[in-house]
Amino acid sequence: MRYQISGEIAQIVRLDFEPGESAWASKGSIMAYSPGLQWHLKVPGGVGGAMRRSLAGEGVALTYLQTEQPDQFALLAANAPGHIEVWDLAQDGPVITTRGAFLAAWGVDLDISVMVARRAGAALFGGVGLFLQRISGVGTVLIHGSGDFSDRKLASGESLLVSTGNLVAFSDSVEYDIQGVGGCRKVLFGGEGFFMTQLTGPGRVLLQTLKRWHGSASASGG
Repeated sequence: MRYQISGEIAQIVRLDFEPGESAWASKGSIMAYSPGLQWHLKVPGGVGGAMRRSLAGEGVALTYLQTEQPDQFALLAANAPGHIEVWDLAQDGPVITTRGAFLAAWGVDLDISVMVARRAGAALFGGVGLFLQRISGVGTVLIHGSGDFSDRKLASGESLLVSTGNLVAFSDSVEYDIQGVGGCRKVLFGGEGFFMTQLTGPGRVLLQTLKRWHGSASASGG
């Protein structure tokens, strides 16, 4: 699959398909496509996957694009200002995306599933939500973030404290929990809430400069 990311304020991606190629995309992300490209709504993981996805707020189905004709393309956008980052599953391993961050994925043996957050405290108070989307396999994932990206590589045991709403995606190998901000003044006047999300490596972490509140509707329509 060939792809090209373009734009400055609200980036889009062009996917170029050859016969037999296919891709998953977040629902509502198609901006335009060539006549020989087919798409339909499809649920990763069947009935069980549909129930988990509904609970995660990601939408029950994803858009599945495929073609048997040469030289077909699709333009995808997240319907919100921001940028698109590439996640190579072979290089960076499985990725965990927060609500609204998944844009598209393609490759071999892709598994797009919804998982329960490992830490109850982080799920309830850290801003990542109780259910997270996990993508594994061999291929490429496109992730949308609001504003600009900060791309971090955490060494084993290295920790990072992240403000609620700024976390976009992270490696499956990264541990996450919460840590209190401490002090009444910080809680009341700091604007960061009671807790920060604590991420501990090893693994890759993607942050966004504009907060996305996971309790609201997904920007990508997913």
